[in-house]
Amino acid sequence: MNLPLALAKRYLISKKSHNAINLISLISVCGVAVITMAMVCTLSVFNGFQNMVASFFSSLDPELRIEAAKGKTFLITDPDIKKIESLAQIDVFTQVLEETVLLKYGDRQLPAIMKSVSNNFNKLTSIDSIIVGGQFILKDSVVSYAILGIGLSNQLGVKAGFLRPIDVFIPHNKGKVNLLRPEDAFSSGLLFAGGEFVVNQAKYDDNLFIAPIEFGRSLLGENDIVSAIELKLKPGSNIDKAEKEIQSILGDKFIVLNRMEQQADSFRIMQLEKLFSYIMLVFILLIASFNVIGSLSMLIIDKKQDIVTLKNIGASDTFIRHIFHLEGFLISLSGAVVGLIIGVALCVIQQKFGVIKLGNDVGMFVTDAYPVAVEWKDILWVTLAVSVLGLLAPIYPVRVLSNRK
Repeated sequence: MNLPLALAKRYLISKKSHNAINLISLISVCGVAVITMAMVCTLSVFNGFQNMVASFFSSLDPELRIEAAKGKTFLITDPDIKKIESLAQIDVFTQVLEETVLLKYGDRQLPAIMKSVSNNFNKLTSIDSIIVGGQFILKDSVVSYAILGIGLSNQLGVKAGFLRPIDVFIPHNKGKVNLLRPEDAFSSGLLFAGGEFVVNQAKYDDNLFIAPIEFGRSLLGENDIVSAIELKLKPGSNIDKAEKEIQSILGDKFIVLNRMEQQADSFRIMQLEKLFSYIMLVFILLIASFNVIGSLSMLIIDKKQDIVTLKNIGASDTFIRHIFHLEGFLISLSGAVVGLIIGVALCVIQQKFGVIKLGNDVGMFVTDAYPVAVEWKDILWVTLAVSVLGLLAPIYPVRVLSNRK
């Protein structure tokens, strides 16, 4: 039997000679529990928002995307690209050509990103689920269509079904600009509004529209060029394994990106925010640990007679210090366990019932309630922080004890 641990447990739960010591010990446990609960809930809210944003991105972002390592475009006829198209795990292979263009509708002009894609783009992504006006249609037997972000659509003042077409202008890649006829420096074409989509991200909603890839190539005056290849894998395929296999086939000429890597900047910012929040909460936990130091100091004073008795029966100073080290750790651990249980329980309740709302106006936000998602790695990081501080907190009062022997 571990005698120091047994004595530490007894000192933790037994009644002290002064009620103030019991109260301070309880406050110490509650302080650690509250901060631990706050850490669990805060990190889970960050996870919830990250998952929510990722779900929006995934409506337009493919599972895998191939880009040129150097340059903006490449030829679809590249032999290595042809090898990728024939891989067994590829379900949808979509050609993409992206360019910055100028849109003109009536007296309104706006720069925008034109993402011209193959006809199977709706099979690649779940864009049908984010269409809020019109339908996903790229072309028919007569005209070509644009599927616009809702913000871009509102700024232009155009909606699906309007009879007036949108003028699309793109500068020539070659040649000099004639200052007497600057309009000759642009290629132009007409698109009709086929629908609007909402991703709830300004990057897409206010700047992007989707068009047929044949339209984009005709404006550039070049055939067989793409700026990216977007892929959807067959159900059950391992994305990480497929990414590595495709990268090995393509070599250094191309870069293969998964969804997280396609939105690396956005997710990096969210991870940094989560990290800084964790660090701030650890500092608050450090302050709460001073309660543990105070509680342990008073307990040492209260148990002075017990310490004398233990020494008289042969206990060493190391043995006695070990008892109070464990006592301080048990106070922190008790608070951590209570905080973790309450924190996880609150997150589960929020997930199921959405108790805490983002606002009073229904539909004003993307989601009515704060999104949360508990991840076990966050629980481990919280437990690690509490455990380390729980081990460090008893050092000072125990050192004072040893100096007074």
